[in-house]
This record gives sequence, C-alpha cells and structure tokens, in this order.
Amino acid sequence: MSTAHDAVLLLSFGGPEGLEEVVPFLATVLRGKNLPEERLREVASHYEHFGGVSPINGQNRALLAALREELAVRGPDLPVYWGNRNWYPFLADTLHEMVGDGIKSALAFVTSAYGSYSGCRQYLEDIVRARAAVGEAAPEVHKLRLYYNHPGFIEANVAQVAAALERVPQEARDGVALVFTAHSVPRAMATTSDYEAQLQEVAGLVAEGVGRARWSFAYQSRSGPPQSPWLEPDIGDHLAALAASGIKDVVVAPVGFVSDHMEVVYDLDTEAQQKAVALGIRLVRAATAGTHPAFVRMVRDLVAERLSPAGLRTAAGTRGPSPDVCREGCCPPPSGRRP
Repeated sequence: MSTAHDAVLLLSFGGPEGLEEVVPFLATVLRGKNLPEERLREVASHYEHFGGVSPINGQNRALLAALREELAVRGPDLPVYWGNRNWYPFLADTLHEMVGDGIKSALAFVTSAYGSYSGCRQYLEDIVRARAAVGEAAPEVHKLRLYYNHPGFIEANVAQVAAALERVPQEARDGVALVFTAHSVPRAMATTSDYEAQLQEVAGLVAEGVGRARWSFAYQSRSGPPQSPWLEPDIGDHLAALAASGIKDVVVAPVGFVSDHMEVVYDLDTEAQQKAVALGIRLVRAATAGTHPAFVRMVRDLVAERLSPAGLRTAAGTRGPSPDVCREGCCPPPSGRRP
C-alpha cells in the first residue's frame, strides 16, 4: 500500500455549540448570499430550540472516534484530523495543526455524499482557500471520491430504514408510505450536476434493499427567496398529498444526509412531525448513516483504495464508482455567484 499520503482529514460543514455562537455561525454560512432577514431569524430560532447547539459537531466527533478505531484495527495506520467549512475547528486552523505535526499530504473525506456545487465543488474551493491561508508549508489535500452509491453507504441506509419500518405497527406496515428526502437546492444548481439522478439511484437501491417496490422522493430545508425555484416537492406539501390520498403511516428516510444534524432534527423531527400530526399521519423518521459500522468501513475503504494503485473501487447500482478527481468544470456555482 502506498505511503504517498500521511493523514486523513474529516472535512465537514460545522455548527454552533452555544447560543452566543448561533448568529456569528450563520453570518459565516451566509457570507455572499442574499438570504431574506425573515429567513435568517427563522433559522436562528431553530438552533435556539436546542440551546444553540448543533448536533453536527458531536456527530463528527463520534465519527472521528469510530474512524480512528477502524484504522487502528484494519489499517492504514494514519492520523485523522477534523476541519470545518463554517465553524470551529476551521479548516485553515486544522491545516496549521497538521503543519506542526509534519503532515505533508492528506486524503479528505467530506461529509457530503453527492455531487453538487455546495456538496462537492465548494469543498474543493474551501481546500484551496485554506491552503492559501496557511502558505507554502500547507499540506496537500486530496478529496476522496463521491460515495453516494458505495455499497457501504447503501448498506448503512438500508439498515436504518429497515429499523424504522420495524417501528411501524405490524398491522400498518404493508400500507406504510416510504419517502426519501434530501436538502433542496436551487434548480439553477441542480442543472449543473447529477444531484437529482444520484439521489434517485440511492433511493431506489435502498428501497430495493428493504423490499419496497413503491416509494417517493421529497425535498426539505429550502432557504432561498420565494421567487427563486428550488427542487420540489417540499416534504410538508408531500405529506399533505399523501394524507389526501388516504395514507396514515409514513417512514421518512433522509438519505441526502450522512448524519442527524440540524436540518434533520428540526426540519424533520420537529416541523415535519408537527405537520404529520396535524394531518393525522403517523410519521417515523429513519436514522442517517451516522456511525453505522458499514458507513465507517466505507470511509476506511475509500482511503485504502486511494493508497493502492490496485485498490478495489466498488459501487452499487448502474452508475459506477465516481472518479477520484472531478472533471474540470464540474458542479459549477449557480449563475451569478462567485466561487
């Protein structure tokens, strides 16, 4: 196995860990974006429901611990670091730490499984900016490939959806509606990537894994101005349509996310759950991949395949494994937005 890389980097979104951090965090997230003030206040109130603490940092710490244990047992024996796009530990600070530790080249695992500007290319831009901030001594950072259709990601989601279906009363299980969700993005962004097609493939694979021929897809967590078209249907509208068709039980599986962060615990567990109750629907939400053993093994396997010229590259479905390096110009920012 090659030793060209001497570290693994967990690269994520970041989140506040106290009420005093919520507004500065959102200001960092929204830099350069034209989000209505009303929506900003609404998003801030979501964090206030949880004491200003986003679940994402705690979940990343759990993933760090699980990945370090996986690498210690199965190899490769590499240190694992963690840096964020929008909050502490910021990526540039982590790269400074890596310089102090003598790290020369790291493989970056991003907590976003799909291809889109915000989910893929923007992380590449984050890496470029962070390395520039550190200077010539900054380690090289190479992003691992997209893993939406990696067998480990599919296996983890199948297990979580199966567990959710088990929580539906036996007498209602045959008629339960299975709804997959992902973060909505502007249509202008969706048209520059394979985001929708990738999500549809994952949903089909997971549904097949739990033996469900019928399923549907909805989007959540829209944050843009109302005049700008985003991917639809919204999960709330979709629940209303299901209720109108006579559905009484729904399992919602947020396969577009890799952990149960704020868009999951508030937008689904709070808002969508309240909507379901008002509609007379019993809603069960499946967990995300999180630290499921299959998901942790997948991260290790992505690292191993990049370290070996003969590394086994696997993918479920028909689209095949994503390339190690994104093609030039892929997933560009929506028109009018600068990188």
